[in-house]
Amino acid sequence: MVDNQHRKPAQGRARKRAIRAQAARTGVSYLVAARQLAGALRAGGEPAGGMPASQGRTVYPAGSDSHRRGLVEHRQRRSLAQRVQDARLAADLPDGRARHLADRFPPSRGEEGTGAGPLYHGAGRCAALSCLYLVLTHERPDLVPSTGELAWEAELGEETAIDTACAGLDRAARRLLDGDLAGLYPRIKAAASAPVGALIGHCPVRVPGPDAFRGARQILDAVLVVGEDGHAPGTRVRIVAGPHADATGTIIGALWEPTGPPSRYEVWPDGWPSAVITAPDELWVLSRDEPPALA
Repeated sequence: MVDNQHRKPAQGRARKRAIRAQAARTGVSYLVAARQLAGALRAGGEPAGGMPASQGRTVYPAGSDSHRRGLVEHRQRRSLAQRVQDARLAADLPDGRARHLADRFPPSRGEEGTGAGPLYHGAGRCAALSCLYLVLTHERPDLVPSTGELAWEAELGEETAIDTACAGLDRAARRLLDGDLAGLYPRIKAAASAPVGALIGHCPVRVPGPDAFRGARQILDAVLVVGEDGHAPGTRVRIVAGPHADATGTIIGALWEPTGPPSRYEVWPDGWPSAVITAPDELWVLSRDEPPALA
């Protein structure tokens, strides 16, 4: 007589092999890899696709915002002359680069029903970016690439070459927004009134409000993702660990260390009243649309 119980351990061994392979690919522990694979399954047990948030890159998340998608696709069809012009703008600190990034990452919003709200928004987001670059030009001139270097890179017509040259500056600008905005405002005014502020012809009369800096924060998250593995605000994920395990959600921000990809993500679980901070290995990036799992 055949004992069917002998077949069950084979399934268990296959699952363990899959978990070990996932742990080897991602460099996480066995338990975290097991949670990742569990989070990658739909309710019916079918693979949802995607990847761990500790891998890969999402610069322009897919979504239902057709207007933003059209703007992004239009940029991708630019002529060489237009790309050179954009690269020159990206190299013009502080105002030109601020305008370039605000155009490059247009406003959007979270999917309907998720509660994620506006993304890359704020009427003054361009001014906010310019203010951040102005502060760093004043306080950290060592981070500012030389005019000659930027001009040479711009003639290549590749905005990502400018991103590479400005990587340290962009990261420092983003990290300025990790602190209290109340402490940032005096620094902006000091930089604007300093000789360097007068030299570059930038003297903001009115510092933009918090909404503009939230939009600037997400824009800087997105441009940093271009040079590092990571996932920009708007990326849809499934949470695979913690109190919100199995919930879908939207990345609305990233947290950065001095080097490397995001160390943590700010995620808004679908239907939840606020965002949560989550490690990359506790998130699974969804490869295709899923309806919001509202509470």
